[in-house]
Amino acid sequence: MKGILKIFSTTLLLIFSLSSCSDFEEINTKPDAFTSEEVSAKYFLTGIQIELYAPNRYPYWRAQLIHADRFAGMFTFGFNGCWWNDGLAYSYSGGYTDASYDWMASYVSKLSVYQNFVKEGGDLENENYYALGLIMKGLYYQMYTDTFGMVPYTEASNPDIITPKFDTQEEIYRGVIADLDRAMEIIGSQTETGTGVELLTSNDLFFNGNLQQWKKMANTLKLRMALRAQGATGADFAETAISEALSNPLLSEEDDNALLPKDIEISQWANAAYGDVWHNFGGRGSKWKVGKTVVDYLRDNNDPRLPHYAEPIMGGEVTFTKPAEGSGVALFDKYVDFILEQLDNAGVSYTRTDSGDEVVINVSDEEPYYVGQPTRLNGDIYPHVKYELFSAPAEWIVNPKNSGEPIFPEVVMTAAEGNFLQAEAIVKGLGSGDAQTYYQNGIAEAMKIWNVGQDEIDNFLATEDMSLLNGSMEENLEKIAIQRWLAAYTDGFEAWAIVRDTGYPVELANGVSDYDLYSAGTLNGEYPQRMRYGNQEYNTNGANLEAAIQIQGPDEQGTELWWAQN
Repeated sequence: MKGILKIFSTTLLLIFSLSSCSDFEEINTKPDAFTSEEVSAKYFLTGIQIELYAPNRYPYWRAQLIHADRFAGMFTFGFNGCWWNDGLAYSYSGGYTDASYDWMASYVSKLSVYQNFVKEGGDLENENYYALGLIMKGLYYQMYTDTFGMVPYTEASNPDIITPKFDTQEEIYRGVIADLDRAMEIIGSQTETGTGVELLTSNDLFFNGNLQQWKKMANTLKLRMALRAQGATGADFAETAISEALSNPLLSEEDDNALLPKDIEISQWANAAYGDVWHNFGGRGSKWKVGKTVVDYLRDNNDPRLPHYAEPIMGGEVTFTKPAEGSGVALFDKYVDFILEQLDNAGVSYTRTDSGDEVVINVSDEEPYYVGQPTRLNGDIYPHVKYELFSAPAEWIVNPKNSGEPIFPEVVMTAAEGNFLQAEAIVKGLGSGDAQTYYQNGIAEAMKIWNVGQDEIDNFLATEDMSLLNGSMEENLEKIAIQRWLAAYTDGFEAWAIVRDTGYPVELANGVSDYDLYSAGTLNGEYPQRMRYGNQEYNTNGANLEAAIQIQGPDEQGTELWWAQN
């Protein structure tokens, strides 16, 4: 994705020019300024796409990796050598939470600047760009409200209101779906945003300016939100929205994927990637492993995505040493047996030698082994969670910038999602058609994103039970949820929402109970349902926040959201 730096520079100049002049006639009097014929909203769209899906390293590290990706069971900390045990974030930390909340809450101001430029009467008035802003607003608010619950919405963009009220999730979902409908109505049958400088192409990092693909994404988001709301108290709009969405085009084919490409040169302080944390923090301390639940579902179902998601374990000789004192003495055998159980379940071949206070294993190097690290391990077992015994993310995910190596893009919304949502609606009796076909199409599209070959895809669909909706309604819904969750790998916010919404995978949704091994955190072992609000919100908008808490429930990670599974 070359040229983003130039786009950012251009955008900054545009902001300066537009904010320092009262109208475009004044701009034209400056020989070094942009003329009205040279200025377009397309230069601003790029920035709001990046800021939502690949912000700078500070929130990317704290919001995506420390919270969402790990609550989703995708990544884990807590191996020997990591700076933290895997209980991090399950025990509330104001510093990490504040960074996450402040980033997400502040995005609305950037979005509002864009919408004010392109709305009717705005300096860059353009109805098509306004429609794209409504869709970006929908993507944002779905992520925002599904992370925290009640948030400022109806008053958030009003410049005359400094302390906006918090709206219920029901109100936000209704409003977003109405905005998506408006955006799709504006786009209609158009394919382009305009002509000349108004023509959107490479500045659009999702679809290269194709309005019909934006329209499909809006409709797919509508279907996602309506299915999530369906069954929640007061969600009388959901089934109508589901029916409407199913009757219109959705993201369904490979060309429909909204994937934000990663620029391999741009600074981590403008556009972050996993590699900026993986490599730039130094050593093993900040690195992470792939979660056990992800690896188990892929490995145990012969899913060809496994080597694309994760690296084989390093293996070799590993020594477990009994501590001289503390609780770890009595639990040493339990800890070692637990770690070795993970290897046994993964079919790892190794030898074991017990000698005094040590257990030494030597892992065979005859074949690659994939072993996911259990999620949420506590600090007591930390010395025995060996880096060499668990799979790291695939290089494509954590490649460094300026190395000439590709970097996996940010997942915004995919054709796989569009197919899975249709299958889910049909299984629930809310739509018609062949759920099996949509389900298998979803699997195929999810695999293509990870460069899985067509022969491997065909073999999986022909031979694996996981590719078949051949059970009861609930069993089929579980399979769809698992596949949606797997397809959201590296999109932790949506993967986490899927677990809370569907209750699958149950291995995550059920939380933990054996505190010899796992971290209870401030949740008493329960699965996190939301993130807490940031302290800045208490300081600047405390009365409205407290009013929201009275409606939603305590500002705790265990408070369920409006649509959550009970």
